[in-house]
Amino acid sequence: MLDQAFLSILVAGFVVGIVVGLTGMGGGALMTPALLFLGVGGGEAATIVAADLTAAAIYKTGGAVVHAREGSPNWQLAKWLMLGSIPFALLGPVILKLVTSDPDELDYVLKVSIGFALLLAALTYALRLYINLRRVRAGGDPGDPDPRIRPIPTLAVGILGGLLVGVTSVGSGSVIMVALLMLYPGLSAVKLVGTDLVQAVPLVLAAAISNVAIHGLDWGLLVPLVIGSVPGTIIGARIAPRVPQSYIRRGIVVVLTMSGVALLDKAGWAPLGVDETHPFLIAGVGVAMLVLVPVIWGFLRKEQGLPFMGAPYVADLEGTSVADRLRAKVGRSPDSEG
Repeated sequence: MLDQAFLSILVAGFVVGIVVGLTGMGGGALMTPALLFLGVGGGEAATIVAADLTAAAIYKTGGAVVHAREGSPNWQLAKWLMLGSIPFALLGPVILKLVTSDPDELDYVLKVSIGFALLLAALTYALRLYINLRRVRAGGDPGDPDPRIRPIPTLAVGILGGLLVGVTSVGSGSVIMVALLMLYPGLSAVKLVGTDLVQAVPLVLAAAISNVAIHGLDWGLLVPLVIGSVPGTIIGARIAPRVPQSYIRRGIVVVLTMSGVALLDKAGWAPLGVDETHPFLIAGVGVAMLVLVPVIWGFLRKEQGLPFMGAPYVADLEGTSVADRLRAKVGRSPDSEG
């Protein structure tokens, strides 16, 4: 039946699918909190995580196929990620079940875990920009477009991502994507998105199987999610090489931060108050990010000997071969003042 809830979930899935196909970020990080705030699936976090992961396993396959056809994934890198992520994606829900079997306590633990996972996703994105800025100013190697794979740190990223995804559904396209960009700055953005989507399919599938086995599956959630998200992801993946992603990524960071705080608030996390929610606090966090973050970024630029505003812009620091792009922008060596 095409009721309001069905249509809301369908639209949410379509929009998030486009974002995932474009950037490789924001799948569970956007979808899970959106479904929690919509109050679908009885508002139970475990039910929503299981349905979201199952849908993600389907719609990310569409995006991964498109990127695979274009030759963008780094298959060796994806292999090492999967060796770490898949086992821990399967273990995550099992570990959580061992921690608590009480439904109310489980719901609280999941909402708090998802809230902090969203904040972590936003933080790692900001950290990557700062590291790129420091690397550029130090005149560092801009990176190899076909780098030698570093198995141990890549495996560690997979383990962290698998555990995060298995428990919260967050991390397959946000935390892992940012970690890969920090480890392999020479890879193009499209190749990174393709690699992340390819490894995310078995990762999310493993997490979905484990969560469904423990918590069950709500078909009323899954069907509209799949109907909306599959075409959205395919569309996003097809237009990704032609769309500037900088503003989209920055918007995602603001949304992730506000969603993380809102979810902690909704869960009744003690420092925010147990008995009531604080919408003005959440709105204030968003406004503060829009106003203060550019100012803080300006001071960080000054620390590196750059003007408060101007080149290199955030978009230049998000891509690959960062040092070369900076030199082209500012027309000087990274060691010069200005």
